[in-house]
Amino acid sequence: MQEISALNWLRIGALGVIWGASFMFVSVALTGAGPFFVAAVRIVLGAGFLLCLLRFKGRKLPALRGPDGARIWQFALVMALFSNVLPFILLSWAQQSVASGFAGVCMAAVPLLILPLAHFLVPGERMHVRRLVGFVLGTTGVVVLIGPEAFTSTGKDLESLARLACLGAAGGYAIGSIATRLSPEVDRLSLSALVLTLAAGMIVPLALVVEGLPTDLNTKSLLALLYLGILPTGVAQLLLVQVNREAGPSFFSLVNYMVPVWSVILGALVLSEVLPPSLLAAMTLILVGVGMSQWGALRRVFGAR
Repeated sequence: MQEISALNWLRIGALGVIWGASFMFVSVALTGAGPFFVAAVRIVLGAGFLLCLLRFKGRKLPALRGPDGARIWQFALVMALFSNVLPFILLSWAQQSVASGFAGVCMAAVPLLILPLAHFLVPGERMHVRRLVGFVLGTTGVVVLIGPEAFTSTGKDLESLARLACLGAAGGYAIGSIATRLSPEVDRLSLSALVLTLAAGMIVPLALVVEGLPTDLNTKSLLALLYLGILPTGVAQLLLVQVNREAGPSFFSLVNYMVPVWSVILGALVLSEVLPPSLLAAMTLILVGVGMSQWGALRRVFGAR
């Protein structure tokens, strides 16, 4: 049973802010370390944070031999690979070769990828015309916000491959969201900690083999990595699981429309970047799209007649 409550609206709102700020911190972290090392450290820190929280609350990781234990671990492996390891690596690597806005456009397309998958795989997640039109409007709003420069060629040798990597990351997030919803019922915090622990086990050896330890790590990079590990990885993984499990992957995917908006707004507030003139038009398209796709949920929350 889906529970698109006011609390879940607040959760995706918080995720939009947290992930919107992460772009700035990734840029800072990459000044002192390579993309594989950045991805590995943020996942390890996120896993450590959730494991400490799990211990503090007196809970444990899902037992492999418990009820549905093997299936829970199988789904957790899929979530770790497609929601964490692959997207983090692909995006960090791709952003070195593509226009900065291209990755944002690809992330805005995640809801459109989730919609048909959820229709066939998730009970109660039916694809209908209003929801499809709403998602298309939301995606269009992000494209308007970022502007045509997102599709401008950088002229770098690996640009075409990097663009495919961005699309692969978007597909990974879509698959990970579906797996999160389909996992057997289990404590949300335990599942979140298990996912990041498995992801850390995958990515750390890979990062050491590909890049090794960084030699130019500075204080700013370390602070950026600390933020990336605790909030956009650790806390976000817990919120991701809660929203997907309670409200479904289609609803959760709305966060992909909020992230670019917050990225632009925070860039203006923190880095004194100029707000794009298309911001108002983009936000209007996004809000109308969200409203159309989630009209029934909004009526239940706000009591509309």
